[in-house]
Amino acid sequence: VIAKVISSMTASLRFDGELNVDLGEFQTNLVPFPRLHFMTTALAPVISKKKAGHEAQTVREITDHAFQPANMLVKYADFDPVEDKYMAISINYRGKIMSKEANATVQWLKQNNKISFVEWCPTGFKIGLNAVPAALVGGDLMAPANQNVTMIGNNVAVSRVFTERINKKYDMMYGQRAFVHWYVGEGMEEGEFSEAREDLGFLEKDYLDVVTEQASDEVGGDEEF
Repeated sequence: VIAKVISSMTASLRFDGELNVDLGEFQTNLVPFPRLHFMTTALAPVISKKKAGHEAQTVREITDHAFQPANMLVKYADFDPVEDKYMAISINYRGKIMSKEANATVQWLKQNNKISFVEWCPTGFKIGLNAVPAALVGGDLMAPANQNVTMIGNNVAVSRVFTERINKKYDMMYGQRAFVHWYVGEGMEEGEFSEAREDLGFLEKDYLDVVTEQASDEVGGDEEF
């Protein structure tokens, strides 16, 4: 699955397309702030060969699937499309898909509350189109598709990966100083562990600020007057 995502991201380097997106544009469009560069990625369709005949695989359907938590490469236990806001999104289609159809699908996503953006970036969509479908790979368990979509989004929900997984496990082990002696023996200083943990705490706050900044600005404006 990861190989297919990377292949779709780099398809513009290998094939000409109607709306090609080069790798530099991913960084420019998806990273509004330097520290907030942890992406949520999804691929659709991801279906077995047995089920391929029962799936419509229209542009709208595969795009809808790409924004479902089950298709995301980051596991979110309680993803909420309204509360978990995007700062920017890039969707890259492969196959014979017209720009008019892709744009109409994006509008459908917005109108049906399939996604929500932070208030200061209401439009943040980048669309890539490449007419060459993904290559067939021998022994692939996934059904081949004439058209697919890769979604790369900068979503605030990724902060929960730090809070509920990395930080929680880190705190449990570091609280007992488990394995610390190995790192100290290789030349690290113990203070570096605390600094790294503190930096992750600041990163969580950075993601929280992105969502609450608009509200706090409005409160501040009222107080001034």
